[in-house]
Amino acid sequence: MDTFKAGVQYGDWEGTAAADGADATAVHNYLEEKGLIGKDEFLLAVNLGVGENHGGKIGSIFVRAFVFKGSNNFDTLKPVLDQMTGPIPVREIRLELTLEEFFGLFKRFDVMLTWDGLELEGRPFDIVES
Repeated sequence: MDTFKAGVQYGDWEGTAAADGADATAVHNYLEEKGLIGKDEFLLAVNLGVGENHGGKIGSIFVRAFVFKGSNNFDTLKPVLDQMTGPIPVREIRLELTLEEFFGLFKRFDVMLTWDGLELEGRPFDIVES
């Protein structure tokens, strides 16, 4: 069963990601313009995968969007998802995008990776030398 969490084969690094949607070119807008999302669907998640990379060269790139059918409004969707038990039924949309096109769908994008098992996520740190 899939989950809304990034994962790779060995998991040496783990972390978090955050992004600000671009105003005019946000992922939802892109899907609407391409006719890939219906008026009664809500974009729940976007997944970017890259690999298998060898010799410093980027391998395959895949982008997937996951949409929920039934509501296109956050305020009506949230209580539905809160009451749901078990896996959330979604429709997967596979997108053919370059890395530049993918990151162009966001105003800002930040990824923080930490070595797995050190439990650093969310811990404060001080930069003592730069």
